[in-house]
Amino acid sequence: MTGASLPITACAQTTPEVVDSYPKQRLKERAEEERRAEEARRAAEEAARASVPVVQPAAPLPAASSPMGMEMVVIAPGQGQLGSPSSEFKRARFENPLKTTFIDYAFEVGKYEITFDDWGKCVADGGCNGYRPKDGGWGKGKRPVINISFNDAQSYLKWLNRKTGQNYRLLSEAEWEYVARAGQNTPFGRDGRGINAKVANFDGKAPYTSAETGPYHRKTQPVGNYNANPFGVHDIYGNVYEWVQDCWNPNHQGATGTGAPRTDGDCKFRVMKGGSWVTHGYQMRAAARVRYVTDYRYDDYGFRIARTLN
Repeated sequence: MTGASLPITACAQTTPEVVDSYPKQRLKERAEEERRAEEARRAAEEAARASVPVVQPAAPLPAASSPMGMEMVVIAPGQGQLGSPSSEFKRARFENPLKTTFIDYAFEVGKYEITFDDWGKCVADGGCNGYRPKDGGWGKGKRPVINISFNDAQSYLKWLNRKTGQNYRLLSEAEWEYVARAGQNTPFGRDGRGINAKVANFDGKAPYTSAETGPYHRKTQPVGNYNANPFGVHDIYGNVYEWVQDCWNPNHQGATGTGAPRTDGDCKFRVMKGGSWVTHGYQMRAAARVRYVTDYRYDDYGFRIARTLN
């Protein structure tokens, strides 16, 4: 019927039935599952911890020696590199291929290059074949000894070892680069911006990359005038070229990847590293290397001593 109202039927309200989704038994089962899962997680963590090798604390490094009053710096074992990457500015083909080196022994190295004072002790004691190198008129004393050939350096080491009963030697090329980079794989063991004459003695008018220009002293400077590198070694760059023990090879193909010097190749020539007071910045890079015959002397040739520690 149009417009008729439907009768309203009263409905009695009843309490809705609550369905227990987690009866007591199910709650107990769930708690047990969670307990077992937690035990399994802890067991997995313990197994993972057990699988990690225990790193023993490094043995204390031996104390540095002081042969004939010379200061030495102890160098810890570690990983370094030999040569340069293809991206390095001003690199040479002689620096190929880039090699990783592993030096698994401690050694010590001269805090400074051998000085005229150091050399004079050898001559005064009847050693070094009595050779008295010229100083270029710049003075002797604490300046690095110059006009030193590879053979001259060997005669000094022979005298030093006789006096001390030890086995001092030259660095190998791999060791030299390890010390020079001081834990970094950059051209100078510092940031990649280059090197300037505030930190080394070289031709400061020709710094490396964008580094600022500086003075050009045109002669050696007393050792220690510039700050040490992070390993505590002074003048590893500039001042004088440093002879290393390695025979010359035109590249690093065949290098052992250890700290040992190369005894293959052309041993009439030996390697020199580090640049000098007369070189440009790029010639001081850790990877840079030159060769000279073993009896050749010049006013920017010197050396630094080292010794393996047991």
